[in-house]
Amino acid sequence: MLNVHRKTDEAVNYRLDKWLSKMPHHFVKSITFDNGMEFAGWREVANKHDLHTYFTEVVAPNHCGLNENNNGILRRDGLSKRLDFRNLQDELITQLMHKRNIIPWKSLHYRTPLKVFLSHVTDEQLSTFF
Repeated sequence: MLNVHRKTDEAVNYRLDKWLSKMPHHFVKSITFDNGMEFAGWREVANKHDLHTYFTEVVAPNHCGLNENNNGILRRDGLSKRLDFRNLQDELITQLMHKRNIIPWKSLHYRTPLKVFLSHVTDEQLSTFF
């Protein structure tokens, strides 16, 4: 989850670039976008960070089921569709992200996303985050 205060391709690119720059090179290998105009500048970020990019088919939310499921859960946590996302505090997004990452998932054999993520990260890679 990234907190982008404006739904423009420049704002999304800036936030993605800032986030990806904190990661070790080639740590993130691919990214999937929907077809919103806020992702129109995807090529710049993909080229800079050497990412494979994928796009969902138009009006095919079943192609991004995990994302749609997470969006539904976040709405139940207080981020309704009517909420003005431009003024959300970064701390709130961080809290919600942490809450989501420590809930065990059936699809992960009842492990948390955080635990699964850490099982794929070496100590050397992890040290670059701090």
